[in-house]
Amino acid sequence: MHQSALSGWLARLFAACVFVPWLLAVQSAGAQFGGVAKEGPPSPKSEAERRALAVLEDVDRNHRYLSVPQEDGRLLRILAESIGARHAVEVGTSTGYSGIWLAIALRATGGRLTTFEIDPGRAALARENFRRAGVDDIVTVVLGDAHVEARKLKGAVDLVFLDADKEGYLDYLQTLLPLVRPGGLIVAHNMRSPAPDPRFVRAITRDPDLETVFLNMDSAGVGVTLKKR
Repeated sequence: MHQSALSGWLARLFAACVFVPWLLAVQSAGAQFGGVAKEGPPSPKSEAERRALAVLEDVDRNHRYLSVPQEDGRLLRILAESIGARHAVEVGTSTGYSGIWLAIALRATGGRLTTFEIDPGRAALARENFRRAGVDDIVTVVLGDAHVEARKLKGAVDLVFLDADKEGYLDYLQTLLPLVRPGGLIVAHNMRSPAPDPRFVRAITRDPDLETVFLNMDSAGVGVTLKKR
């Protein structure tokens, strides 16, 4: 075989040996990624996580009130754990579904959750769900109007999750943003439906100290806002 032809043949062989396994690995990873997105969380890492996920599944299946979709709950966990959140604040506890997702992350980071709920029945149900999930020791449920109660918060906040009265988002932002540390996040649910006060949208998109992206806008929509360093 001519030397140049031999070199070309060896190059093609080398490419096949390297590229084909790589392509198969990428395809496999893609299939796994698609499976996770559609079928739910992977196997839990610990018994504590297993317990919390079992309660989340039960709440999602039997809830009496609207909750965030599982995809958005998982997003909250990823965001909270990735920034090493030590104190997360939630406005709108409802059944505790989103709070449990946050608490899974906060258990890993050594953090805590303060969550506000105006409805006594929902607050009681959330407390029970937090207990069943084994996270009640790191969650404080504050019963009352968050427009009033949130003003009593002190100390740094790493992540704020807004999922209450949409017309009140701007007030919550103005109250809590000064407490959010540089590099912290403000996560707002229902950015598409039902849409929040347009002034809130302007506030998180036009402030030069903030950086905002909108996710999952094919459903309820989530706004993720970074407080720049």
